[in-house]
Amino acid sequence: MNSDLEISALAINVTIPQELRWTDTRRDQTFTLTTLNVRLLPDGSLAAKAYGRPVEGGRGAYVSFPVPDRPELAALVSKAAGRAGTLWAAHRGLG
Repeated sequence: MNSDLEISALAINVTIPQELRWTDTRRDQTFTLTTLNVRLLPDGSLAAKAYGRPVEGGRGAYVSFPVPDRPELAALVSKAAGRAGTLWAAHRGLG
């Protein structure tokens, strides 16, 4: 059965720990990045984008930012993907 299933997306949202958060600017607005969206790509590799809230408060726009090339962020993405895989494997079906 597995070979005839087409899975179009596997994605998780991960809260960035306070000590790993950073700021970035888009459209003259500074954001504190608080969440990663991690996707499992068809080739088995991972892709990640960061999202956050404007430093000045409010909701702001839903804008993605690239994840900086930092070892601690790469480790967070890898750990989160592994944890998500464990949770998916242990699912108990529809509730």
